[in-house]
Amino acid sequence: MRSYRIWEVGSPTNMKLDEVPDLVPAADEIVVDVAAAAVGFVDTLVVSGRYQSTPPTPFTPGMEFSGTVRAVGADVDCKIGDRVAAYVLNGAFAEQAKAKVGAFYPVPDDLPLAQAVLLSGSYLTAHFALIERGRFSRGEIVLIGGAGGAVGLAAVQIAKALGAGMVLAAIRSPDDRDAVLSAGADAIIDLSVPDLRDTVRDQVFAATGGKGADLVIDPIGGAFLNAALRAMEWRGRLVVVGFAAGDIPSIKANYLLLKNIAVMGLELSQFRRHEPEKMKAVQAEIFNLAREGLLSPRVGRTFNFKDLPSAVDFVTQGRTGGRALIEVGGSE
Repeated sequence: MRSYRIWEVGSPTNMKLDEVPDLVPAADEIVVDVAAAAVGFVDTLVVSGRYQSTPPTPFTPGMEFSGTVRAVGADVDCKIGDRVAAYVLNGAFAEQAKAKVGAFYPVPDDLPLAQAVLLSGSYLTAHFALIERGRFSRGEIVLIGGAGGAVGLAAVQIAKALGAGMVLAAIRSPDDRDAVLSAGADAIIDLSVPDLRDTVRDQVFAATGGKGADLVIDPIGGAFLNAALRAMEWRGRLVVVGFAAGDIPSIKANYLLLKNIAVMGLELSQFRRHEPEKMKAVQAEIFNLAREGLLSPRVGRTFNFKDLPSAVDFVTQGRTGGRALIEVGGSE
């Protein structure tokens, strides 16, 4: 089978399409004939060597894939031919991929595999940020940073589907405006303006009648985090998901005390390790919400498998207009 492998981290052009032996599952693994894969921001960090846990070379990158099971380990309750989606540490950018128990999820028969792969990593991250870490309740006001990105857009859709009173979508590019409004955002918070420290608060207070945000989801970091703290309601919560802006901000702890607000982090792979059954249950809920028409991933561009390095470069350049979807095998 063919697999993209990185022999030297750096540019996406360093990815080489190699012929490798068919995969064989360990006792706790399945091997999947990959139908579709997705490229996310973290994949660009892995390819460039800037991710916190980049494996030794050569390795196959890629974290999200879907397809049909071709081989099953002895300890796995699954059968050949089952339709699954998986969220793994690496290995998705290939015609065959492995997933351990706890890292793959059954896909309903009426949900296309090409859609299922896009409902995995970013939607799981958004759901866990909102519910598990952020303790979201119906009727609350939610401010979402980087709302035009994969995690941000997923968070907008999930918050609306679960009954948010108001969703505020913080975006930098006007190109994302229509997408976040179509996803259900009630108001736009413009991050392209100067002096975020004051302007984010002013915009949030104007949109909420002076109330502020009950919950903030922050995938971007940088200046946005501290600006968002100033725009929060008393006893608000902020969940740090990532640092897409590139800068890891510092927080003045006395401000947390003065407003009785909480800042917490989410690293989704920890849940995959410690609470795999919860991951499975949440993924099933996400699939059901999609089947009800409440969630719809935004595809920026679809690539053929042979053009996968171009897809990674496409995401690296930003402003993708949605997810980069890779067609690997048959979609069904």
